[in-house]
Amino acid sequence: MSEEQDYGGRRARRGRGEHGGSGARRSQRSQKFSTAPLPYIQRGIPTFDVLSEEGMEILENNAETIMEEVGIAIKDDPEIIAMWKEAGAEVGKDGETLHVPRGLARELLKTAPNHFMQHARNPDRNVKIGDGATVFAPVYGPPFIRNMDEGRRYATIEDFKNFVKLAYMTPAMHHSGGTVCEPVDVPVNKRHLDMIYAHLRYSDKPFMGSVTAPERAQDTVDMARIALGADVVENN
Repeated sequence: MSEEQDYGGRRARRGRGEHGGSGARRSQRSQKFSTAPLPYIQRGIPTFDVLSEEGMEILENNAETIMEEVGIAIKDDPEIIAMWKEAGAEVGKDGETLHVPRGLARELLKTAPNHFMQHARNPDRNVKIGDGATVFAPVYGPPFIRNMDEGRRYATIEDFKNFVKLAYMTPAMHHSGGTVCEPVDVPVNKRHLDMIYAHLRYSDKPFMGSVTAPERAQDTVDMARIALGADVVENN
């Protein structure tokens, strides 16, 4: 049994089990879906400079004036203040305000690498951050989701897990992201644990940990150490 169709004057015959119909759909479903990641993009075009060289010099000069004369207040972090003091900054009488001598910030910037590798649970999915690399990651922080059945509503941890899975299944998405949605059905004091666990369980791509409080950042490192191993975390 066959059918004949006309496409703008061209006639096509299609038999059951040939190029269309249920046979083709069965064949397509039987093919293994690949989640092999596409390579991240290495940008070859120059960046766009918003300011001229003269404008950049004015901006830097004014920034250095503020850092030197007004100073930068750092609250409740004596370790950072000690590091700045060792590097050459002066600490004000209040013990919290740093005064950075002109030229010191530029010298310190020279010690920063122009890129680093972010390691994934699967080494084949490691990504380079910086040096012209463009890494695609999901959106960050939306409190709402929208679907065909319910429309717009607050997100849940189940939504969060689904978004992590979708990012994992998308070859063009190089990164699992961070707070891909805000799961409001989980208490705030433990929400970050559920989100990090979802990234580690449902994806083997790099992910962004919790940054809303120092102890939550530490929880991220501790959980990554369990999943990736202490050596990987300490050396990368």
